[in-house]
Amino acid sequence: QVQLVESGGDLVQAGGSLRLSCAASGSVFLINAMGWYRQAPGKQRELVATITRGGSTNYAEPVKGRFTISRDNAKNTVYLQMNSLKPEDTAVYFCNARNFMRYDYWGQGTQVTVTS
Repeated sequence: QVQLVESGGDLVQAGGSLRLSCAASGSVFLINAMGWYRQAPGKQRELVATITRGGSTNYAEPVKGRFTISRDNAKNTVYLQMNSLKPEDTAVYFCNARNFMRYDYWGQGTQVTVTS
């Protein structure tokens, strides 16, 4: 089992920045990719960014150039630096870890609210 704990969500004005963190514990040696997803009210959960154990990254189009995902394998932690935030970035952000069998683990979510 893998446990994920997110932190860093907050209320921020448009144009501001936030940094989300997600610490993994438990059977972390099973983890391959980690990432962030978000879910806005009334919408489906969507991919934000992912990063593999080797450091390869993938971003959703709406966040390219504004968000940066990074990973500290020694600390079993993944980060999401969010700059130039927009009201449409408002959502609950979920940390995800996928093991080598492609099984997904999820954190409890952290709220990001961007005001105009």
